[in-house]
Amino acid sequence: MTHPEEDPVSMIPASAWRRRDALGLIGLAFGAGLGASLSGPAFAQGTPKKGGILKIANPANPSSLDPATGGAGSDHPILWTMYDTLVEWDFATLKAKPGMAEWSFPDANSMVLNLKPGILFHDGTPCDAAAVKFNIDRNRGDAVSNLKADLASITAVAVVSPTQLKLTLSQPDAALPAIFSDRAGMMVSPKAVQALGTEFARKPVGAGPWKFVSWADNQKVVVTRHTEYWRPGQPYLDGIEFSIIPELATGLRSVVSKQNQLAYSLSARYRPIIEREKALKLVTGPTLYCIQLYLNYARAPLDNPKLRQAINFALDRDAFVKVTLNGAGEAARMNLPSTHWAYDKSVAAMYPYDVAKAKQLMSEAGLASGIDLTIGGYTDQDSVRRGEIVMEQLGKIGVRLKFTNGTIPEISGQFFGNEKKFDVLLSAWTGRPDPSMSYSLMYAKGAYYNAGRSEFSPELSALLQESRSKEDLEFRRGVFARIQRMVMENALVAPLAFQFEMDAVSSQVQGFTPNLLGKPKFNGVWLEG
Repeated sequence: MTHPEEDPVSMIPASAWRRRDALGLIGLAFGAGLGASLSGPAFAQGTPKKGGILKIANPANPSSLDPATGGAGSDHPILWTMYDTLVEWDFATLKAKPGMAEWSFPDANSMVLNLKPGILFHDGTPCDAAAVKFNIDRNRGDAVSNLKADLASITAVAVVSPTQLKLTLSQPDAALPAIFSDRAGMMVSPKAVQALGTEFARKPVGAGPWKFVSWADNQKVVVTRHTEYWRPGQPYLDGIEFSIIPELATGLRSVVSKQNQLAYSLSARYRPIIEREKALKLVTGPTLYCIQLYLNYARAPLDNPKLRQAINFALDRDAFVKVTLNGAGEAARMNLPSTHWAYDKSVAAMYPYDVAKAKQLMSEAGLASGIDLTIGGYTDQDSVRRGEIVMEQLGKIGVRLKFTNGTIPEISGQFFGNEKKFDVLLSAWTGRPDPSMSYSLMYAKGAYYNAGRSEFSPELSALLQESRSKEDLEFRRGVFARIQRMVMENALVAPLAFQFEMDAVSSQVQGFTPNLLGKPKFNGVWLEG
């Protein structure tokens, strides 16, 4: 899972056309069927009630509990318990909607945020305009922040009143509402950050429905009710315990045995087991979660585009979906699935499975005798199986992979961090509500998920900016078609498959709903019995 932010494992915006309406278009094709994607025995949903501790089998240890410094998309389900966001999104469509703030764009180069009054952080300090300014400035300027690329369009943040801020932009940025629904919109307590420094990542203080209790590495994260939460009557649960269980089969067994009540992001091969258990509900639905090979194209040998292209031709994606996902997925031929509004069919046809063409490109690259590449992967059973399939497929053209396996935070950090330990990472991109976020985070100069941190070309940089310049859907579709073509023509990535959501939920758990990002939120959940 990337699991970098998996994502390694982490939106259509809104502005004048009504910026809030734009985001809804991203999920029309598969959002409409999301509710129908729930399957399994029918359980009546009663009236929400307070109380109880929800116990979750969580597939990954957090990389950090500081939203600005974390680097794994698998962090989100835990982060969302402790941090509310300035902007939120509809579960089925990813349409932006007000969270802690409402927004407007009075002109092309400014954004106004109007905060809900009376919001308190877990330490009792106010989440007011001054606190939000602190957060935005920290996220866009602090040396430790992984969010700078998201907020690059913001040149200044001014406090207008205790509940209003004005953001000055260097250029129009249609993605900002969606950006503020993600890590950049998770508000941390300035007082706690200033007091704790780097320790804040281990002792987080937010303004979400639950507050931090403890984090035992690779064992458990515990949160408890925020009694001063700003939404009346919420949360329903007294607390949540996340048991860190990277082995998905073990996580599922813990739910079957009633040690836990929910396991998410499960392998499709476990579906028959879930369906057999009368006390469990199967929750499934489409997601933006893309399993892929991240390539460090900034350094040899992957700075050779013919080698990268050869890798893409050598991947039998249909076989990969069948063998590793039991068919519960879609072959990925770019960073967006076929149901996405910005999907480009002509780009998707660029790399049919063609071993002969791949070998020809290897020869043209001067690699007819093959090449050894280092690759990072994870230790869970599904990741190991994926690695075996990729190794077998690329071995047919002489690409010999030397795997190093470890935990998601460890391996992802070694690839994206300062070590740059591997040529390739087999992981996933968990998706973002706006495609401009995904492409910027993976391919922009200096972006965390661009392992080489280099600028591929000035033209790509310009297109990434252009994709945020207007709200008009057809305009944006055209820009993304050019971005996608440039990314895939130059083989900056080797996408493999889009994985569907697969969750096992106890009949005690009520109000749990999947979302298009495939990263669960628990705000509306309560327990029966």
